Amino acid sequence: MTTRLLRTVFDAAAGSAGLILLSPFLLLAGVAIVLDDGWPMFFRQQRVGRSGRLFQLFKFRSMRTRLPGRSITAGDDPRLTRVGRILRKYKFDEMPQLWNVVKGEMSLVGPRPEILPFVNIDDPVWRTVLQLKPGITDLASLVYRNEEQILGCSSDPEGYYRETILPAKLALNLRYAQARSFRRDMKLILLSVRYSFFPSRFNAASILDAFPVSGPEGPQLQER
Repeated sequence: MTTRLLRTVFDAAAGSAGLILLSPFLLLAGVAIVLDDGWPMFFRQQRVGRSGRLFQLFKFRSMRTRLPGRSITAGDDPRLTRVGRILRKYKFDEMPQLWNVVKGEMSLVGPRPEILPFVNIDDPVWRTVLQLKPGITDLASLVYRNEEQILGCSSDPEGYYRETILPAKLALNLRYAQARSFRRDMKLILLSVRYSFFPSRFNAASILDAFPVSGPEGPQLQER
């Protein structure tokens, strides 16, 4: 069985098992969202997937729909609901994406899918990253787990994200994928779960130490 097929089978099995095992919590979270701020329970957004194909990403809704705002969340965003703040702190708002995994649109591990305005399809780096199936977690999103707090310190959060954080995350996407293995993916999943339940223990430097990703970067990457 090839590594790519193994990941596909593992994603389908783990995604389905996750939806079943977490169903009581998913139901509880959904009810809490509705009681706190009404409907809808879920937030759906078009994201760019593998090969540039667009798909609908699912999340628990954590923001008020009636307030306008930026396309990214920074710091103590006033649009966040009470329940939404808790869900985002522990990254539980991402759990509905297990359905995207079951549908084959996402993987458990892979570059986080971006919204179309942040994707430059003419950039060789972007074209290379888009060879990979997007995921719920990856090295870049784990290292930048406190991204919202970082952006909250900027006078121009969207500009800082586009010009500084996003290029750094893309570089990590490429370098991790070049040294990727099923064992490293499992380690990344376990660390993601750990920091979801214990966010106070988060340390970006220790994560990078756990995943040495030195090596050349370039557009030659092919998913394995």
